[in-house]
Amino acid sequence: MYHIRKVINSRNSFTSLIEREICTNIALNAKINKILVANRGEIACRIIRTAKKLGVQTVAVYSDADRNSMHTNLADEAYYIGPSPSIQSYLRQDKIINFSKKAKCQAIHPGYGFLSENMEFAQLCQNENIIFIGPPATAIRDMGIKSTSKIIMSKAGVPIIKGYHSADQTNKTLLEEARKIGYPVMIKAVRGGGGKGMRIANNESDFLEALESARTESQKAFGDSDVLLEQYINNPRHVEVQIFADRHGNAVYLFERDCSVQRRHQKIIEEAPAPGLSTEERTRLGEAAVRAAKAVGYIGAGTVEFIMDKNDRSFYFMEMNTRLQVEHPVTEAITGLDLVEWQLKVAAGEKLPLEQNEINMNGHAFEARIYAEDPRGGFLPGAGPLLYIRTPDQTENVRVETGVRQGDEVSVHYDPMIAKLIVWGKNRSEALNILKTKLAEYNIAGVETNIEFLKDLCCDVKFQAADVHTGFINERMDLLFPDLAISSNILSQGALAMILYDDLTNLKAALMTKDPFSPFNIANSLRLNHTLTKKFEFIFNNEKCLIYVQYIEPEVYLMRINDIGPWIRVSGTLTQHDNFLVLSAEIAEKKTKSTIVKVNDALHIFTNDREWKLIIPKYDYLSKLYEKQTLTGAAVSPMPGVVDKILISNSSVVQKGDPLLIIVAMKMEHIVRASTSGIVEDISCSVGDTVAKNQLLVKISEQETK
Repeated sequence: MYHIRKVINSRNSFTSLIEREICTNIALNAKINKILVANRGEIACRIIRTAKKLGVQTVAVYSDADRNSMHTNLADEAYYIGPSPSIQSYLRQDKIINFSKKAKCQAIHPGYGFLSENMEFAQLCQNENIIFIGPPATAIRDMGIKSTSKIIMSKAGVPIIKGYHSADQTNKTLLEEARKIGYPVMIKAVRGGGGKGMRIANNESDFLEALESARTESQKAFGDSDVLLEQYINNPRHVEVQIFADRHGNAVYLFERDCSVQRRHQKIIEEAPAPGLSTEERTRLGEAAVRAAKAVGYIGAGTVEFIMDKNDRSFYFMEMNTRLQVEHPVTEAITGLDLVEWQLKVAAGEKLPLEQNEINMNGHAFEARIYAEDPRGGFLPGAGPLLYIRTPDQTENVRVETGVRQGDEVSVHYDPMIAKLIVWGKNRSEALNILKTKLAEYNIAGVETNIEFLKDLCCDVKFQAADVHTGFINERMDLLFPDLAISSNILSQGALAMILYDDLTNLKAALMTKDPFSPFNIANSLRLNHTLTKKFEFIFNNEKCLIYVQYIEPEVYLMRINDIGPWIRVSGTLTQHDNFLVLSAEIAEKKTKSTIVKVNDALHIFTNDREWKLIIPKYDYLSKLYEKQTLTGAAVSPMPGVVDKILISNSSVVQKGDPLLIIVAMKMEHIVRASTSGIVEDISCSVGDTVAKNQLLVKISEQETK
């Protein structure tokens, strides 16, 4: 047996949840000493670190896209599982079972996503005498089919919301049931999760298109196109309870999380505990969640999700996620517990380490999900190489969970999440201030990210007051996406950085050669002088910015923006720090300091307030920009992805807004619509093609249509 070190009201355990030294007498039951992690990315790394802490060996699997990924390097062993598409790799149950046997693993941890809530896989593990680190297959079945779960919850005394959960899936029946419920109606995949297969129909004219889209996405994500209908509550909070149960009949709740701030029905920032709840309300939520777990004979980690009325705080069962949640670290932060450690111990047949009255809550925690996506472009996901990454330093109240490193690629085949930033504070206000500061220290170049959006979100007055609901982002769209006007200070920093960057590059080249006449020698490089005015050109938000520069004395310049306004005195230095540069500048008698990263055709200026990305234009960039602006009859890919369906043919007559084709990327489906009425002139893609963002897909001739 073992004992677990109980942590109450202590911050010393936060960072060390994964890496702390533990007493030598803490050990798992001997029947689990090696596990296969049937997942990838940050959750695979997360599981592997805790397993190593407990002395459990780990086996990873990897696809073509993940051949050199972080999780394969962290594991003790790794096996190639197949091509990049998950259906050919991470969803191959037969291969996972075979590798588990080959590596002599006693258990499989599915992480989240992929096979984590797959009843058939859990049953297959049981049939093969392999421990599935998760609940029984029956619990996954009962909770995974939302129509079944609602019936079970109702019998268990857990409040449920008005809806339709039956087997008749004809369009006619669903349309009739939607009328009975009343619009707006939520359409949800019965096996759904993570916002997949979920659509809102605001009125009857929207219903059938939303229904078909939900079915298609659900079939691809879960292999099941059945849906249920629910009354859609306007402006609800999304509050969920972390529960744990063992094989000995014990079940506890580890308090709740508020996950109300979402885009595309997917969480973007989470916090624990849920703000504004009384002790009595918190207890009612927790006890309802435990009743839900016991009603299905649950074992292991699970999350019971509730819709909560933001005004009277009444709540209704929404669904149960029969796995570890993405946002579990905020629960760890306020309890001082390692939930993966608990998973492993419960899977080994041991009792829960703590009883309900021994589980304490301390402080407040936030988790911000950092995605490769374009918030200003509708939060569409992106893909590409992570050319530069700088993360905040991890401390006792700051934690970074990631599965990527600088140089890795965000693939179109998987979720676009890059990392999770978790912070803890003594209270919500302190935790939020820490989050804002640490987001400013998270710098990424190479792909678009949501970091700037998260920073703007943290500064929103309603978010700061915890006045949030699931429609918060749409409601606050104008305030969360302020117009970006670049200042003369930033443009001057850009020009100064380019001058000093060239000097630094030339100096490095000079130090590498002994030839004094080398063209790379700093002495021979072109320098500004009093007789020369140099022009720098940047593109910001598709607008051209010109900076005129004159040399007036060593390392001092005069600059003028767009040939208007006064000349500004500018000076400064550029200092190398590992893989980034620090620009210390004095501009118009004001000193500034920023991080400078130059990759490809972009200069990134990271200030304390935000990132400014200045494109260094070339002819091909300008010509493509012109082409994009003038080719009004074109349909281009809004994101990197794979062409899933083509809904038109050459010579088809289309109206503005008609669906043309469907792009699938990073576990989401996007319909590309006609931007104008006309006749399809050319389709320049085929089903199965991988396409880049802004790639031309369909050309429409803007002819008069009848």
